[in-house]
Amino acid sequence: MMIPKRYVLVIAEKPKAAFKIARALSGSKLVKQSLYGIPYWVFYHNGVAYVIASAAGHLFTLATGDYGFPVFNYYWVPSWVASKEAKYTKPYYLALKKLCKNAIAFINACDYDVEGSVIGYLIIRELGNLNKAYRMKFSTLTPQDLRKAFSSLSKGLDMPMVEAGLCRHELDWLWGINVSRALMYAVKRVTGKKVILSAGRVQSPTLMEVVSVEKQRNLFIPTPTFNINVQVSIGGKLYSLEYIGKSFTKKTDAEEALNRIKREKLAIVENIRYEIEKIKPPPPFNLGDLQVEAAKIYGFSPLKTQEIAEQLYLDALISYPRTNSQKLPPTIGYESIMAKLKEIPEYAELVKNILLEVSRPLKPHEGVKTDPAHPAIYPTGLKSKTMTADKQKIYDLIVRRFLATFSSNIVLQSLTIYLKISNYRFRLKLRRIYAKGWLKYYPYLNIDYVENIPSIDKGQKIPIVKAKIIVGYSRYGRTYNKSSLLKWMESVNIGTESTRARIIESLFLRRYLKTVKGRIEVTPLGYAISEVLERYFKDLTSVELTRKFEKMLNDIRECRVRREDIVKESKNILSNILLEFKDKAAEKAGIELAKSLKYIPVENKCTICDNEVLERGLCKNHSRALEILTEKYEIWVKVLGTCSWKEYLEKISKLNISGKWVREVAQAILKGYIEANPQ
Repeated sequence: MMIPKRYVLVIAEKPKAAFKIARALSGSKLVKQSLYGIPYWVFYHNGVAYVIASAAGHLFTLATGDYGFPVFNYYWVPSWVASKEAKYTKPYYLALKKLCKNAIAFINACDYDVEGSVIGYLIIRELGNLNKAYRMKFSTLTPQDLRKAFSSLSKGLDMPMVEAGLCRHELDWLWGINVSRALMYAVKRVTGKKVILSAGRVQSPTLMEVVSVEKQRNLFIPTPTFNINVQVSIGGKLYSLEYIGKSFTKKTDAEEALNRIKREKLAIVENIRYEIEKIKPPPPFNLGDLQVEAAKIYGFSPLKTQEIAEQLYLDALISYPRTNSQKLPPTIGYESIMAKLKEIPEYAELVKNILLEVSRPLKPHEGVKTDPAHPAIYPTGLKSKTMTADKQKIYDLIVRRFLATFSSNIVLQSLTIYLKISNYRFRLKLRRIYAKGWLKYYPYLNIDYVENIPSIDKGQKIPIVKAKIIVGYSRYGRTYNKSSLLKWMESVNIGTESTRARIIESLFLRRYLKTVKGRIEVTPLGYAISEVLERYFKDLTSVELTRKFEKMLNDIRECRVRREDIVKESKNILSNILLEFKDKAAEKAGIELAKSLKYIPVENKCTICDNEVLERGLCKNHSRALEILTEKYEIWVKVLGTCSWKEYLEKISKLNISGKWVREVAQAILKGYIEANPQ
């Protein structure tokens, strides 16, 4: 079949989506052809010819012909023109360019989100005719949803969403190219060398947050605390009691309490409380929740989970994953999805149980988060003939979570026993699962429970088997892995569902961050970049400013502000800061960065590391660690009663919960590399 002379061009975001749309809309009369090696499909509907072709994600990107910084002149160009890495997009561009010439109308059938709206808009604007454009909106690639979307096309494009997307690209480009060029200019000015460094509107505040947390953690010194562990025998079984009250802050107080408890042979039951506890079902997944769960259960990075979810969506096995919603509207057809899942052997019994368990009509337990474009992630119920092990894991999580949202509460029977030993009070809490509820479908909740709760009476005397002092240490609360960093970004509202995971990965690709035993650590380059950003671009890298612009982007979608006004404000802020940096600070910043990159030598190195000495032969980080180490010694002496300086240093240097910099300083003192004594 030749290309029809007149046809409606349907533009999908990716080839797999294009084929599914073509197959759903055409029935059996579908012809596959190709241009420049790129497939497209032709069919007729009600006497009208339709051609369905595909983009390959973004076919256009922002570029400039200006050198240096600040740079505020930019325009859209084909991606393959701007970057060698995007050369794979060239045949898609050429195919769409040719197909757009004879099209009588255009349907944007890219994913219904900000990015999909921008991708389709730019293709139609650059190669077609916006006055003849329509929008096709869907949340799954199932035939039923695609046909429904096709039958209810919107005239024109979703311009508020397009405007928000264009603005996001412009802001990110302005921030990224200008601050990145400033950093690279600083290094080149000092060394003459060209190096690729990057900063970004969302990337930089994310880096600054990790650096802030890691600095505090590396300077952390734990303080000993003491508790009493008492074991009692009930019905021939041993149980550990929980001491009610604050941990002992002095070792002598803990020893006194232990001696009193040991003199007692029995613990007396003062009170008993029986309770029924209920744990509500979890809400359905949004992308952030899915990424966190997959990291916790399978150790997947947020980006890996996102990419797998996108593959499952393109396979029409789940709904659109880049959503913030925790809600499932009835229009998705709960009963229909359940019926389809029942045909999949591994879920047949689970679906049968859920339908027997819950009353009609089916009603999911929902969360509070919403998304204007898409519902929460849910399985379509379609079967897959083949699936990789990792795809199966993510798919299984989504199916089980979907089922769990319709289930009943977990019901726990709990017994709390309050006991007195001498003048000290203890507690024992035992829980038994009375009804598994949603745990039958989504078994990823750790509950400490016993099979049977023993019979206990008030006033009963229970034998003490063992008592001892447990030494604990205070801990630094926060550390980040990729998953928890993504949740932080979500909590402060920077980035989007689709960009957060990739922004985190970019920090690793730039060698600003690294992962050690599952935890994120900052590299020397990461610290150097953060210090330059903090000193010279503080406003540009603040969460507050980034969040302000995120709110403005949402205001564009709500038609409350104009894109042009936001871009103008952004340019004004950037211009002032960048010009001042160029005139007054570039050389100093360049020296700092060049030293971290080892382009120029550090003449006076720290005794412990390669950084510049601040005082006493130590860099600023290790110097501060020494100060804190000395200050904390007095606290340790008060807590332990007696503790020599050497004993203190040996303990700090061996405790993994001690900060890295204080451990290094303690070890250096013990080896005689540094002279330091408590005041």
